[in-house]
Amino acid sequence: MKSHRTMLALVVILLGVVASGSALAHGGRHGGHVRFGVFVGAPAFWYYPPPYYYYPPVVAVPSSPPVYIERGDAQAAPAQAQAYWYYCADARAYYPYVKECPGGWQRVVPQPPPG
Repeated sequence: MKSHRTMLALVVILLGVVASGSALAHGGRHGGHVRFGVFVGAPAFWYYPPPYYYYPPVVAVPSSPPVYIERGDAQAAPAQAQAYWYYCADARAYYPYVKECPGGWQRVVPQPPPG
């Protein structure tokens, strides 16, 4: 990009010099008129990719299989805090089916249903 700007600046300067030299040469005969022109364009540089032998060869290296490291026995998960059910003897039902128990709640260890 920098070389394009430099080239464009050189072209503009060169055209200015040529135009001013031409105008000065004819200035005496035509009453001293000076003309200056500006060329706007781009130089025609074509890009060709390098030949195939310029690129380095592709080398395929097989990867090693993954290595798994077995750890010792997994530690047992810590026991959860004991959860209880709350039974109301007066209503013969458990919370949350009974919201209030006048005789007091009995804490019961949960047991799976029989069967």
